[in-house]
Amino acid sequence: MEFKTQKLLHGGDYNPEQWLDRPDILEKDIEMMREAGCNTVSLGIFSWSILEPQEGIYHFEWLEEIIDRLYSRGISTILATPSGARPKWLADRYPEVLRVDGERRRQLFGFRHNHCYTSPIYREKTAMINKKLSEHFGSHPGVIMWHLSNELGGECHCPLCQEAFRGWLKEKYGTIEELNRRWSTTFWSHTYQSFDQIESPSPIGETQLHGLNLDWKRFVTHQTMDYLKNEIQALREGGSTLPVTTNLMYYFQQLDYFKLAKELDIVSWDTYPTWHKEAVMETAYDNGMCHDLMRSLKKKPFFQIESCPTSTNWQGVSKLKKPGVLFSQSMQAIAHGGEGAMYFQIRQSRGASEKFHGAVIDHYGEKDTRVFQEVAKTGKALRQISEIAGSEVKSQVAIVYDWDSQWAMEDSQGPRNKGLHYHEVLLKFYRGFRKLGYNVDFVDMDCEIGGYKVLALPMCYMFKEGFAQKVRTFVEHGGILINTYWSGIADETDRCYLGGTPHGLMDVLGARSMEIDGLYDWEENQMVPLEDNVLGLSETYQCKYLCDLLELRGAKPVMVYGSDFYQGYAALTVNAYGAGEAWYVAADAEQRFYEKFIERLMRHSRLTGVLDQEIPQGLEVTTRETDEFLYYIYQNFGTKPVKIPLPQGKVEVIHGEQDEELPVYEMVIVKKKKEDTENRHDA
Repeated sequence: MEFKTQKLLHGGDYNPEQWLDRPDILEKDIEMMREAGCNTVSLGIFSWSILEPQEGIYHFEWLEEIIDRLYSRGISTILATPSGARPKWLADRYPEVLRVDGERRRQLFGFRHNHCYTSPIYREKTAMINKKLSEHFGSHPGVIMWHLSNELGGECHCPLCQEAFRGWLKEKYGTIEELNRRWSTTFWSHTYQSFDQIESPSPIGETQLHGLNLDWKRFVTHQTMDYLKNEIQALREGGSTLPVTTNLMYYFQQLDYFKLAKELDIVSWDTYPTWHKEAVMETAYDNGMCHDLMRSLKKKPFFQIESCPTSTNWQGVSKLKKPGVLFSQSMQAIAHGGEGAMYFQIRQSRGASEKFHGAVIDHYGEKDTRVFQEVAKTGKALRQISEIAGSEVKSQVAIVYDWDSQWAMEDSQGPRNKGLHYHEVLLKFYRGFRKLGYNVDFVDMDCEIGGYKVLALPMCYMFKEGFAQKVRTFVEHGGILINTYWSGIADETDRCYLGGTPHGLMDVLGARSMEIDGLYDWEENQMVPLEDNVLGLSETYQCKYLCDLLELRGAKPVMVYGSDFYQGYAALTVNAYGAGEAWYVAADAEQRFYEKFIERLMRHSRLTGVLDQEIPQGLEVTTRETDEFLYYIYQNFGTKPVKIPLPQGKVEVIHGEQDEELPVYEMVIVKKKKEDTENRHDA
């Protein structure tokens, strides 16, 4: 179901049930939201105990009054289903709704998300209140979307979940013999005689059967998705046809978001970067990469549905955002394809867990605060650039990020059990492309890849069935492949491939991985360029952690190792295959290598970037587009003002000043007719 709006959403989580005895505060909040340019709030996320204080007794009147008041002032509502935190009566009356941990202990009532997704009673009770909410508010003109639960995650090992897991395995494998074969259970004499013998992984039981561990993670995603379907079905039975979302989280490892996103109409996520823990540009790359991952889950616009206006209350050090960072973070979400920049929370709570979590309106409660003024500045800018709502981010480059592969790799027990540095490698690739202004998509092994020009496989440990053939076809048809060490090692049940790796691509890459060396943290090697190499690389780069030793089978070496017993072995190779090229990066190289390698590779491959000029240090350039216009979005995450490199030809400024240096944390957006760009490239 499509969600279309003519505005960029601005606002955040609002919990007015805390202030029902203070109508003066509720009225003031609405006026302050309007002044800050807030046009949307999320309501009801943790409101179950107020909406249904006793089983079967519902009180919606307070919520209806607030939605009405907000709508009359031009503020829309994203209405939540309240299942993120169940009421005490539900846990007391039906203990089966409480989760059981890996050591088989049933949890007590408390915190959030302490509920079993499999429990028929929990599903029944959530469905009942969802249907009631849908009947009551599903056609309210002020309600624009449903927010399902909150920050889904966690797992349950109760008897209900064990039985559901066994049923899922039986459907997947058919026979216990096939499961034993795929899980390699003969090792350590762990063979099962029936599905009834299988239990989920446990710290006091089985943890070393990698096929079991991997399938349990897949089952947790499956069961979470199945639970979400139950929530959505209840909303539909209540008559609502509004789109649904739920708030995803930063590179969250418990759930496969590519699969989960299939149940959502629109993706939204919660972003809480630690902006001043390291250089701001470093954080901007990492946060931008997660924006692009979220956008890529459905190849559609997304929402930043939570961010902190100032400091959180839960990070190790709750540091204030410096002036300009709130604005810059909000605009980065829009630049990367977002349709909204929202906060947790609108008004700071007075007590309990998040009373010191930052908010648009703090305990002081007035608008003459630094944070409120910056929120108002953001709201004004979002109104000014509203014409980009509905535009798209299109990419020539895709990076493979697959949850199954990461789960298996991190459980594989070798070649490094402490510090595979997978996230860092993803980020090195990403930074290399983004520094040149290329938009980047993320794909998993089930996604279509034919429309891209460059495909990167950083540490793609698992090759699912058919994936190697998909990559082979991509290169045959002219694509540029960048493969790295520790790729194509195992199949989708984490059984090692026989006959050589990277499985199914040795001829495409012109090389075979013979061995891989895990380096101690204090060790390093070097990648040394060969004379007259095809990319014109001239510098030597440090490499650490993992070094792949290659047997060349037609590939041409571009760089070699500089030391150890494999000195002179190829460390970077290229192989022509079909109409394309396949590159092999054999070691975990430093960031400078990726930046230079990708720059030279794109030039060598005659791929056109968004600009003909060099992008200054600290400047992020992203493009969005419609059928008619290209929008160039410039953001300064550096340490000093910079001159922005404008595209050639006539441009129109829709935000900021194009002729002056761009201050730190500020933004400029210009637009250009696409026909002018296409004509220049044709010429």
